[in-house]
Amino acid sequence: MTTSTTPSPLVRAEAVHKYFGDHHVLKGVDLDIAPGEVLCLLGPSGSGKSTFLRCINHLETIHSGQIWLGDETIGYRLQGTRLVERPEREIIRQRRSMGMVFQRFNLFPHRTALENVIEGPVQVKGENSRSAKERGTLLLERVGLGDKLHAYPRQLSGGQQQRVAIARALAMEPELMLFDEPTSALDPELVGEVLTVMKDLAATGLTMIVVTHEIGFAREVADRVAFMDGGRIVETGTPAEVLDAPRHDRTKAFLSRVL
Repeated sequence: MTTSTTPSPLVRAEAVHKYFGDHHVLKGVDLDIAPGEVLCLLGPSGSGKSTFLRCINHLETIHSGQIWLGDETIGYRLQGTRLVERPEREIIRQRRSMGMVFQRFNLFPHRTALENVIEGPVQVKGENSRSAKERGTLLLERVGLGDKLHAYPRQLSGGQQQRVAIARALAMEPELMLFDEPTSALDPELVGEVLTVMKDLAATGLTMIVVTHEIGFAREVADRVAFMDGGRIVETGTPAEVLDAPRHDRTKAFLSRVL
């Protein structure tokens, strides 16, 4: 007899709390993301979406709870009954498994598109320059920028710079890609070119967590949508379940304003 098994989550957040001073930003976030899943995280500004994303790769510390990548807790180890922050070298190693694309492109202005892409593999992973350039060229071609290898950021549009940032994140060969509102800083006519690249990535089976206000993208690409408000996950489900038939009044109110 054949039995089916559910794969273990690639990312698991359990009772995650985060404060900024007296401000309680994350209030017990619980969320699992399966390998190969595309999860879109929706919600109003200030709901904790970006903070939660930054906690996943330990750009922000958490005050209680735990976040796992595979079978390893991110940023902390359990020592007895308390969490102890990992040494910096371990945190850097963990971050190598995660690529992150921010609202702003954060490219090195004095480096070309190709030089920006190969910086991580050469400086962090110790890859030789020749192989890094070959792979970086392929990645830039993959995001539609094969003719911009030697262009500097100032010579690129916002959409092109964001596609370079995506190629740069992919160059580290991550298990997980985190996108923090990657189109929010773009002019409306440039949004589509970035979303097209993200759709192509999703089709390859790459695990992705996307904080976004692009409801159409979530509907088309996400395996699952999570709605967040007030530092909590209010509801999760398929795009059809959450976007077309939300159960929670807060989700209904949010969607009535953005759809």
